[in-house]
Amino acid sequence: MSDRLVQIVDIAVADAYHRGGHHLVCKPGCSQCCIGVFPIAHEDAGRLREGLATLIQTDPKRATRIRTRVAESLTRLNPWFPGDLTTGILNEDHEAAILFEEFANDEPCPVLDPTTGTCDLYKHRPILCRTFGPPMRTEENNLATCELCFIHASTEEIAACELDPTIPAQEQASNEAYNNAHNLHGQTLIAYALRGL
Repeated sequence: MSDRLVQIVDIAVADAYHRGGHHLVCKPGCSQCCIGVFPIAHEDAGRLREGLATLIQTDPKRATRIRTRVAESLTRLNPWFPGDLTTGILNEDHEAAILFEEFANDEPCPVLDPTTGTCDLYKHRPILCRTFGPPMRTEENNLATCELCFIHASTEEIAACELDPTIPAQEQASNEAYNNAHNLHGQTLIAYALRGL
């Protein structure tokens, strides 16, 4: 389902961007959303590993830069990682969730090229990265957007650009199928997904 989910998400995001027009200011080089760690599904982790494995073959210098940034990131993250350092899986209890709120908020994504401000594994990026920007429903049923986008938009304009609200449920189903097929649970971080490659 991974490729299918990516296609569904990319079509929905393109539609949201079309409707969002000038309110969506995301562009190459804008990397504010690439600072601070966030949990990713194992399906996302697998896609990132595929991308890095391909890059090792096609652009070894860029792959080496990513691997160096991953190692540097792990050095900073490991002492405070609210999870299992062996597996790279985040703890799922309430205490870990509280710790995660203050964890590595200034940590740059290891696949972010700091020179260009672009993603070195863009084609293989996680679903959250793909969907960030357009208005999207939160668990509290509010519409959330990137703080740089929709600054001068009315509530109605924001609502008119909402990303397909079925995306989270489709993502969850895809992630559950992936986890069941690979005997996995929980979530990880990009640095832990790419370590050892």
